Amino acid sequence: MKPFHPAQNIQDIQYFGEFGGVNPSIEDSSTYTFLKGDKMEEIFEKEIEGCYLYSRHWNPTNRYLSQALAKMEGTDSAVVTASGIAAITATLLQVCQAGDHIVSSRMIYGGTYAFLKNFAPKLGITTTFVDITKPEVVEAAITPKTKMVYCESMSNPMLEITDLRAMSAICKKHGILLVVDNTFTPLIISPAQLGADIVIHSLTKFINGSSDTVAGVICGAKPFIDSLSDVNHGAVMLLGPVMDSMRSASVLKNMRDLHMRMMYHSRNAHHIAQKLHEKGLKVIYPGLPSHPQHALYAGLINKEFGFGGMLVIDTGSKEKAYELMEAMQNANIGYLAVSLGFYKTLFSAPGSSTSSEIPEEERLAMGMGDGLVRMSIGLDPDPEVTFQRIMKCVDQVLSTAKA
Repeated sequence: MKPFHPAQNIQDIQYFGEFGGVNPSIEDSSTYTFLKGDKMEEIFEKEIEGCYLYSRHWNPTNRYLSQALAKMEGTDSAVVTASGIAAITATLLQVCQAGDHIVSSRMIYGGTYAFLKNFAPKLGITTTFVDITKPEVVEAAITPKTKMVYCESMSNPMLEITDLRAMSAICKKHGILLVVDNTFTPLIISPAQLGADIVIHSLTKFINGSSDTVAGVICGAKPFIDSLSDVNHGAVMLLGPVMDSMRSASVLKNMRDLHMRMMYHSRNAHHIAQKLHEKGLKVIYPGLPSHPQHALYAGLINKEFGFGGMLVIDTGSKEKAYELMEAMQNANIGYLAVSLGFYKTLFSAPGSSTSSEIPEEERLAMGMGDGLVRMSIGLDPDPEVTFQRIMKCVDQVLSTAKA
C-alpha cells in the first residue's frame, strides 16, 4: 500500500489568489451574483463546482480549508463548521434519528457527553457509554438500532487510546459507522487510514494553534459530506453552523506549519513527562512505557510526529490541583486556561471544567479524580528549562503528592 503522508499532502496543495498572490483570496461575501435567473435555480437545487449561491451553503474560502483538511486526513471530502461541537452534533444528527442508538466511549469531551446524555434523548436518540479500551464490551453494547460507535483517538482528559483497527473491524462486522474525534492527535494519528468512516476535529485547538479562532471540521466520504449540505435534509445546512471566511483563511495559513508544531509539542511533552515520572510524580502520558496502552499507541501513530502534546498530572486533590496551576502561572510556565494547542503551555483541572458535565460518581468510576491537572505543553525552545520550572512548583505545592 502506498505510504500516507498527511503533512506532505497539506504542503502539496497550491492555491493562488485572485490576482496571482501566494495566498488565496478571501471571499468576504455572504451572497453571490448571477447573470441568468435559471442558473440561480439550478445551483439552489444542486451544487455546481466553482459556483456559489450563499455562504451558508458554501464559500470559496471555506472550500479551500475543507479541501486541505480532507487531504490531511486522507478522506474524499470535508466541511468546516463554526465550532468543534457543531461538527460533532451535526454529524450525530445527520446519521441518527428518533429511535436510533449510539455506542460511545464513556471517556469523551464533556460537551459531547452532555449532548449524548442530556440533549439527544429529547430527540429520541439513546446512547450506551462503554469502556472503549475493551473491544468486547463495545461489541456487546451494539444493538439492531445502533448506527455508530463514537470515540476519541486519544480521550479527553485521561489520554486513553482507542484501538481504531479493532473498532473498525467491529463496526464493519455490524454494518455501522465508526466516528472518531481526532482533536488531540492531528497528524499523529490518521483515523481514516485505520478504518474510521468519519473524522472530526475541533480546529480551535492544535490545528489552528493560536487560540484566536473557534472552528471545527467533519471529514469523510463525499456522499456523506454532500448530505450535510443538502438544502432539505443537511444538518450543517439547516442548523447553520457556518464558519466565517476570515477565520477559514487564518486557519488555512496556520496549517502550513502544523507538522513542525506537532513535532515540538510532542518533543517537549515527552521530555517533561519522562522527567516528572522519574521524579515520582503520577503522570499520564501515552509516550511513556508506563502507560497501559503505550504499545498499542506506538502501533497507531505516524511516528515522525511523536506521541502528542498532552499530559496529565495527578495531584491528589482539587485544592492541590488549583495551587499547582496558580503556581505554574505565576512562574510564567503557561496559563491557567481551558483549551489546548497554544504556543504557551495551558493547564486546567478537567473535573471542574471541561469534564464537569460528567456526574461526579461517573468521573470517579473512570479514574477522573478532582486532583487531575491536564496540561497542553507548549512550544518552549528548551523543554528542560520548562521541566525545571514545573519541578520548582511541584516542590512548592506537591511535596506530599508524589507516588
